[in-house]
Amino acid sequence: MDFKETLSPRERVLKAINHQEPDRVPIDLGGFQTGIHKKAYEALLEHLGWDEVIEILDPVQQLVKPSEAVLKKFHVDTRYICAHGPDSFNGGIEQNTRKGRLWHDLKDEFGVVWSMPDDQQLYMDISHHPLADATLKDIADYPFPKGDDPTRFTGVREQALKLREETPYAICTGISGVVYEYCWYMRGLERWFMDTIENVDFCEALLDQTLKFWMDFHKGFMDAVGDIVDVVMIGDDLAGQSGPLFSGIFYKEIVKPRQKKLAQFIKSQTDAKIWYHTCGNCTPLISELIDNGVDILNPVQVSADGMDPHTLKNTFGKDIVLWGGGCDSQHVLPFATPEEVKADVKKYVEAFKPGGGFVFNNVHNIQAGVPAENIVALFDAAYEYGIYK
Repeated sequence: MDFKETLSPRERVLKAINHQEPDRVPIDLGGFQTGIHKKAYEALLEHLGWDEVIEILDPVQQLVKPSEAVLKKFHVDTRYICAHGPDSFNGGIEQNTRKGRLWHDLKDEFGVVWSMPDDQQLYMDISHHPLADATLKDIADYPFPKGDDPTRFTGVREQALKLREETPYAICTGISGVVYEYCWYMRGLERWFMDTIENVDFCEALLDQTLKFWMDFHKGFMDAVGDIVDVVMIGDDLAGQSGPLFSGIFYKEIVKPRQKKLAQFIKSQTDAKIWYHTCGNCTPLISELIDNGVDILNPVQVSADGMDPHTLKNTFGKDIVLWGGGCDSQHVLPFATPEEVKADVKKYVEAFKPGGGFVFNNVHNIQAGVPAENIVALFDAAYEYGIYK
């Protein structure tokens, strides 16, 4: 390929997220919503003939931390920095036997228990919602974790500075700011949806607690790395395949003010761009997210209803960066040939890249079962078709 890069990875990402055309479309891999499942990564390593020690990044989603060798092979322009649990929290995985089956159980700081059967090892699903039967008074008495525990951020600034000073990459944070979604983790999805209609006071009280946690968290996190990072990643899934998961009135009156308060607070602490994750057909909510202060939308689920790439680009492309949308991850990436994957990538890249404002990634994480040849084709095509003439 007769192409010479003229920008560093960080310069490339910064131009793209400032709605300018870089030398090529930036490429992202390795985050909590832009990552790769352990089984897919194992298959990729076998295909490449590489032997690596695999490091788990996220046990719930079974995502790995890609090696520098893999990231460089695929021309990835981003690297990630994360806070961690406080010293007082034991977040280890326990193995327990239930009904003759071995399970891996993880209890998080909020008291939610995530479980995965040993004979499957695809994902952890929620097996215990600690507020399933709670009342409004129970929320006031519940031992919520402290977002501002300073031990969360021990060593984080040093890690971020090392990335900034010793590497050329754009620095992104791990996912945080999960104000809405953590409420149903604690309550249970069905019960929570009923609450949004018949028990709104409960919803507001719980949202206030999750908001407080993330406001406190981001005060400490931004004190540590706000002057170093380029992108701060937050998010809540607000939509499904066909549209928003709950009423627009509940979003605008109950959820949006709290999300906006967090986004604006983060912006007051850093010059980094705010990246927001929601799957599904979120088109009815994109203007609301922009008003909240969101700069970047991910994962741009192009296979969902109403998520036509040209419409998204023409309608919102001047106001929000589209990060993702690189391939139909429901129908093409897992099941098509490498040639068909490349053609799909070409279609979406050419729709999204004009004028900048686009960072390439698959739609959400690369899942178990995706052929290694298709993973290679995905990133090879992103590089080839992402070049600006």
